[in-house]
Amino acid sequence: MTAVHAEYFADSKSGTPGADNYKTKGNLHWVSVAHAYEATVRLYDRLFAHPNPGARREGDAPELERDFLADINPDSLQVITAQLEPSLRDAAPEQRFQFERHGYFVADRHDSQAGAPVFNRAVTLKDGWAQRG
Repeated sequence: MTAVHAEYFADSKSGTPGADNYKTKGNLHWVSVAHAYEATVRLYDRLFAHPNPGARREGDAPELERDFLADINPDSLQVITAQLEPSLRDAAPEQRFQFERHGYFVADRHDSQAGAPVFNRAVTLKDGWAQRG
């Protein structure tokens, strides 16, 4: 079992008077175990691992012709089981949400069922190509 010890400052909530008195290193977002429910979440990422699939790269032999399929990102889809807020259980197909710190998600129009939506990430919050520059 893991225990988390924390101190809560009610006057530190963003937008409240006096909130500027605190310098935070991060925020903790949580869902209570008693109320969370398990849901399938699909984390889509770029289909290709390189910005120019199939293009020759530095170090390649000039006569080498690259197959763009060799540049497919093996992590372009990850399917996970997540613990979600109970209110999301009633998500209708194609209803959209922002999952804090993870991106924007939409309930799948085909695989979601009443009381058991499946969520697909549509947009991440970080641009992976920008980090490579």
